[in-house]
Amino acid sequence: MRLCVARCLAVFCLLLLMSQPASSEDDSKALLALKSSIDVLNKLPWRGGSDVCTWLGVKDCFNGRVRKLVLESSNLTGALESKILNRLDQLRVLSFKGNSLSGQIPDLSALVNLKSIYLNDNNFSGKFPASVSLLHRVKVIVLSGNRISGDIPPSVLKLRRLYILYLQDNLFTGPIPGFNQTGLRYLNVSNNQLSGEIPVTPALIRFNASSFSGNPGLCGEQIHRTCNLLPPPPSISPSYPMKQPGGNTTSSNRTKLIKIIGGSVGGVVLVLICLLLLLLANRRNRRKRVGSGSRTKCGDVAEEGEDHAIAIVEGGDGRGGNNEGKQGGFAWESEGLGKLVFCGTGDREMSYGLEDLLKASAETLGRGIMGSTYKAVMESGFIVTVKRLKDARYPGLDEFRAHIEILGRLRHPNLVPLRAYFQAKEERLLVYDYFPNGSLFSLIHGSKTSGGGKPLHWTSCLKIAEDLATGMLYIHQNPGLTHGNLKSSNVLLGSDFESCLTDYGLTMFLNPDSLEETSATSLFYRAPECRSFHRSQTQPADVYSFGVLILELLTGKTPFQDLVQAHGSDIPKWVRSVREEETESGDDPSSGNEASEEKLQALLNIAMACVSLVPENRPTMKEVLKMIRDARGEAHVSSNSSDHSPGRWSDTVQGFPREEHLSI
Repeated sequence: MRLCVARCLAVFCLLLLMSQPASSEDDSKALLALKSSIDVLNKLPWRGGSDVCTWLGVKDCFNGRVRKLVLESSNLTGALESKILNRLDQLRVLSFKGNSLSGQIPDLSALVNLKSIYLNDNNFSGKFPASVSLLHRVKVIVLSGNRISGDIPPSVLKLRRLYILYLQDNLFTGPIPGFNQTGLRYLNVSNNQLSGEIPVTPALIRFNASSFSGNPGLCGEQIHRTCNLLPPPPSISPSYPMKQPGGNTTSSNRTKLIKIIGGSVGGVVLVLICLLLLLLANRRNRRKRVGSGSRTKCGDVAEEGEDHAIAIVEGGDGRGGNNEGKQGGFAWESEGLGKLVFCGTGDREMSYGLEDLLKASAETLGRGIMGSTYKAVMESGFIVTVKRLKDARYPGLDEFRAHIEILGRLRHPNLVPLRAYFQAKEERLLVYDYFPNGSLFSLIHGSKTSGGGKPLHWTSCLKIAEDLATGMLYIHQNPGLTHGNLKSSNVLLGSDFESCLTDYGLTMFLNPDSLEETSATSLFYRAPECRSFHRSQTQPADVYSFGVLILELLTGKTPFQDLVQAHGSDIPKWVRSVREEETESGDDPSSGNEASEEKLQALLNIAMACVSLVPENRPTMKEVLKMIRDARGEAHVSSNSSDHSPGRWSDTVQGFPREEHLSI
């Protein structure tokens, strides 16, 4: 009996071993087969017998198995064969962008680990690759700049992790599927032959016209083009029966009756149109009185009445706010409101005034210690962000104007510009540019409100840190000026996904005597010596907040506790343990090589210096910026659009196919 059991176990183990690929086998044969099929110009210096992990284009590799293959702009031609590619079943990132590959995109269904696909700027044709819809780990699909035709299949809705979908500059036809993936942040289907109404889903409503341009057959709210849902009724020629001999007058009487009814209805319609025109004329005259003199320049004295106020009326559920998502509008209590004061020297002439702002729909984006923030969509389609300050009576009028004049003159690529402000007895509104790409908080934590996100790749951490330090240094170069409220939700992503500071310089508008208790998260971004709002914010306190933000980038953890007090000198150990946990979960945030370890250590050292408990021991922002640029060093030179190790950010935002091939 024992002998029989032992034999059964031996047979089972043998079968198990036979079902597994040999661990000693690497991907060299598959790569050499790939080279023979698409590298007719012999541009790839691959040779059998050498370590495949050192081959050109192999950007991440483990035990001879390739996890990232980046062969961009390498003069590759011919067609890709699925039987060759599918042997590389450990691939996470596949990039053939900028070559001359042709034919249909092959079946990739065996690449079950694939997260990012870059096949843009080639000569691919045929249909959208149906096999891609089976790859449930895929986050990034970039197929732009090819000749792919047919419909965008509804099966892409199965890709629940989809983060980027770039299909522009192809020959796609048919409607746009109703994308409902909450994580979809970047979409471009412009310059195709798509048609029909763009679905109004929470995922699609956040994209503007630039994502859909060049498709004359499209219509919908996102591109401000009304859809004609019903076809025009066919024209019917009236038929008049022949008058019968014998003087039959039935049809003649019917015709007269129709004419009488038609004339009566036409008269009623004409009266209604006249009444409507009179009402519109009266309303326009009233609007002119309200909006008269509603524009002036920053620094001028705005006219305001003591009994006039502007209010924001909230209601209904919005369709795409990042946080609150409530929609409503702006309302006013009486005429002669005062003026919308425009700031900045040399700015382009703004195409809106107070009247336009008052008629805009308002959607709540969030609330904080400074007040509420709204997305204001004007009737023209122009969008701005409006911040409604909490206390409209503090500080005094002259002090408020003087400080706003300083903030209004600040212009820097890493600052969200303050465009205008409005002030009345009960209201103070600040108008900023609208940034549709969201905040750094959303990038790190996604839709999780608990702040439990994933750490970013070290190259991303360095790039974001440099952007923020550059903006902070610009603020600090103005004597006595501070940000005062630096945190990830107050960092917005610009059009090129650069990090831009907002809510800077506003803490002087907080009345410490009437301030409500701040949230734990906001509190622990602040330096210990400035956690009381009766203490003025200082530039060293800004440096402390910067250090906490760097730790958030490295760990994906929001500071719901005092990180310095909780971890002390063990902060580096804590950061590494968090990143190792993410490695074990399957999304490696670092490349695991010596260079990445050096960069991580350098960034950790900078963060540790910034969060020193002694303000005098913290570096200045000028010193911080120099340290970050020194740390980037080789990373800034060697990185390219998709040349990063697997990670939540590096496989997504940093891999954007951009015209200028921006190095991150």
